[in-house]
Order: sequence, then C-alpha cells, then structure tokens
Amino acid sequence: MSAVLRDAWTTVVPDMEDRHGPLPPLMLALTVVTGLVDAFSYLVLGHVFVANMTGNVVFSGFAIAGAAGFSLAASLAALAAFAAGALIGGRLAHGAGAHRGRVLHLALVLETTLVLAAYVVAQVTDTSHVTTAVQYSLIVLLGLAMGVQNATARALAVPDLTTTVLTLTITGIAADSRLAGGKGSKVGRRLLSAAAMFAGGLAGAVTVEHGGRALPCSSPRSCWCRPPSPRSP
Repeated sequence: MSAVLRDAWTTVVPDMEDRHGPLPPLMLALTVVTGLVDAFSYLVLGHVFVANMTGNVVFSGFAIAGAAGFSLAASLAALAAFAAGALIGGRLAHGAGAHRGRVLHLALVLETTLVLAAYVVAQVTDTSHVTTAVQYSLIVLLGLAMGVQNATARALAVPDLTTTVLTLTITGIAADSRLAGGKGSKVGRRLLSAAAMFAGGLAGAVTVEHGGRALPCSSPRSCWCRPPSPRSP
C-alpha cells in the first residue's frame, strides 16, 4: 500500500528533475476534462462520445442495427472530427520538434479555443429554435478538441497517462499486479488516471442532471437536445 501511495504522490507532485517534469499532473487534469466533456456529449448530444472513439465505433453498429437512441450520423461526425483533430495535433507535435513544453502549450491553446467556441455556440443558441446543425457543430468542435488532446498525449508519451483511453491502463493494473506475478509497478499512477476520468464523468453528469452549468451547455433545462426532466416543474 505504501508503494501505491508513493507512486500516486510522485504523480501528483512530480520531481522536476524527472524526464517528464510537471507533465504527469497536467495529464491528470486533462483526463478530468475528458470525463467532463464526454459526460456532456453522451448525456446531452444524443448518445455520442467526443473523446472515446471505441464507444462511437460500437454505437455505429448499434445504430445500423436499429437500436433506439443511437445515431449513425452523429457517431460518424464525432469520429471524423476526432480524426481531424488528431491530424492537427500531430502536425503541431511534429512542427514543435522535441520541445515538449511547446507542444503542450500549442495544443492547450487550440483545445481551449475549440471548447470555448462550443460553449459560445451553446450559450447563444435560441433553445426554442435549434437546428440539427447546431448539435453537429458542438460535436465537431468538441471532437476536434479531444482529437488534438489525444494526439498531444501520444506525442508527450507520459507512461499510463493517455488522458482519453483507460482500457490498457486498467489492464495494466491487473496484469502487472503482484497477484498476477508482476512487479505491481505504477499502480498508484494508473489508479489516479482512472479516478481522474471517473471524477470528470461524475462531475459532468451531476452538472447536467441537476441543473448546474455544464460546459458548453448551460443547464439541462436549457439544453436544446435534451427533453425536460419529469422532475422539472
């Protein structure tokens, strides 16, 4: 247990002399953002993810099979936007060369701009006269942002902190554990990554479901693509 806590602590408060410097806590913060944004996209934009592309591939199959509540067009739009964002993020990373700080700075500026643009679109939309185009605008803007983020995380290559994908992280927790015959290394960091995603998803869902301000949607009562809750007066 002490090794797990020590690993978690060094992830949150890293040694500045380490090769990754301050990157681990920044990657954790971006993981929380992923949970927040995917909570909004899934709960408000119609069963579509803007960060979890595995989900969208599966949702596409659901939609083709005729499952209710899933849109093939929305899933494909998210996939295309994410891929375009990853392409942009890749070009930023290759253009910045080996300067990892510059890669992260450029990516954060672009991602913040895209998310703020989505927020503005949601805020200025007349919720009583919303077109499908606005829904897809939000999917595309957020998908681009998450694609940039994922490509940047890939370029920075901080171990076990991908910011968007947890399947291999959770696999590593189990497969590399002492119970499985492994060394049990990096368990603290991996658990923090999963916890960060969970915290972001929980915060996003609570915000959407209980009327607080969501990013980029203002509240469930004003979200144009979500029906009013039966609990609403």
